[in-house]
Amino acid sequence: MCLDLKRTDAIATITLSRPDRGNAINIELADALLAAVTACETDAAVRAVVLTGAGALFCAGGDIDAFAQAGSEASGLMQRLTGPVHAAEVRLARMRKPLVTAINGAAAGAGLGLAVMGDVAIAAASATFVGAYSAIGLSPDVGVSWWLPRLIGLRQAQRLLLLGDRIDAVEAERIGLVTRVVPDDLLMATAMAAAGRLAHLSLPAFQRTRALLLEAPMTGLEPHLELEVQALTACAEGPDAAEGIAAFQEKRQACFQA
Repeated sequence: MCLDLKRTDAIATITLSRPDRGNAINIELADALLAAVTACETDAAVRAVVLTGAGALFCAGGDIDAFAQAGSEASGLMQRLTGPVHAAEVRLARMRKPLVTAINGAAAGAGLGLAVMGDVAIAAASATFVGAYSAIGLSPDVGVSWWLPRLIGLRQAQRLLLLGDRIDAVEAERIGLVTRVVPDDLLMATAMAAAGRLAHLSLPAFQRTRALLLEAPMTGLEPHLELEVQALTACAEGPDAAEGIAAFQEKRQACFQA
């Protein structure tokens, strides 16, 4: 089994599980990831998702041994792999449910893209981050070249993707690549606590806020203000806004249902 999916209350945990291969992505894992993400997206009982890896690494990226074995057919294999992984990433980024990434070790190549896309990205102190593409003559995939400039700016993205620098968890937190660094033995507890907080949010409001944040770098001020108005009024028309306002006035925690 190359992936494990389990649900605890309202939180689904997806664990990449090829620890003997550093959770490197092969066709089986790519397909399993898309299936797991689809299951989380469509399960009404799931209100937050945690993505992590089994063993010492979060994800070593694409399976280099499989590329080597494919020989002249390597480009076709890469296209086959990126299809389901990219579909999974889009679903994770667009679904109405929050994503927490629990980065338990090295995140390289495609693994870097998966690691940093969390709405909250928690890194173990032992985690490291590296683009890895330039060292093997490849360009980025899995959204790495999309996420990095937005999260850490162009210069730092160039550092990771062109120079191929490897950075540790402390540096990753300093430059804004991850949300927080915690001791290794507290990683999953911290990630689950963050997912628990997110699971109590209004999911429609969360989804619209996430979309505004992702669209902001590509939108001028006036158009973005209009998008904010549209999102705000749509939230106000739903039941969660009424519940949130009532809870605030009554000095209690809101119980969002949407």
